Amino acid sequence: MTASLLYPCNCILGEGAFWHEARQSFFWVDIDGKLLYEYLTQTAKVNSWSFQHRPSMIALDSHGELIISFQGGVARFDLQTETLHGLIEIEKAIPDNRTNDGAIDPAGRLWIGTMNTQFKEGAGSLYCIGHDLSLTKKVEGLTIPNGLVWSLDNRTMFHIDSAARKVQAYSYDNTFGSIVFERTAVTIPPELGTPDGMSIDEEGMLWIAHWNGFGVYRWNPDTGKLLDKIEVPVPQVSSCAFGGADFDQLFITTAKENFSLESLKKYPDSGSVYIAQPGVRGVRKNVFKK
Repeated sequence: MTASLLYPCNCILGEGAFWHEARQSFFWVDIDGKLLYEYLTQTAKVNSWSFQHRPSMIALDSHGELIISFQGGVARFDLQTETLHGLIEIEKAIPDNRTNDGAIDPAGRLWIGTMNTQFKEGAGSLYCIGHDLSLTKKVEGLTIPNGLVWSLDNRTMFHIDSAARKVQAYSYDNTFGSIVFERTAVTIPPELGTPDGMSIDEEGMLWIAHWNGFGVYRWNPDTGKLLDKIEVPVPQVSSCAFGGADFDQLFITTAKENFSLESLKKYPDSGSVYIAQPGVRGVRKNVFKK
């Protein structure tokens, strides 16, 4: 199975794949380009917005507005007025750190990871933002915190630290948002690239974008076995999200970060967005409840 080119956006660091069901559109960011994109699937129209700070993660709140994490914090973005409203600061006093990937848990809390912009080992953390906008550090000593999903029964949280090349499973308490490390669910061999963004399908399997792995791979978190792969014709595959009218399409972001002229010539569509039909439906994302 091979993904098809959806939109040649030329992102430096495409990330934050997010499907907006009400708008029937796909959102993503270019972190280093400081841009937010929207592709409306019914018209193929593309909208974009520019920001002062690096955006990294996109989610939705219970009022239908976008939640976007930036270097230094999290904000609500009104698509009608095109205005940002700051919600909470995160490591703003650490100028070399920025937010990275994150997600909303089943109870409507926002979880967001931070990392050092020069990839300093152990400089990142995973935080949880509660309904009252309280900020709690849940895991520290991370290097590149990435994909984050919850099991279908809401009992397990799966989280990737890309530098460790592992998907870690934590027992998760939906009432209190507490987690306890349980096991390593998946270990990614070096020859398959580095695990980045992640989504979960209706069968509870994990779809992981593999940076320098030329694809999105489907893994079984119970057995740690590789089940399938969607080929992507560029190396730096960064994030993925299920969407479409029936949630049976997979939208995929890519990057061209630190590419040489030779690499740019060899993979000219790097930084573009791709789409695939994986043969299974995805699970709807949770919304932030404040």
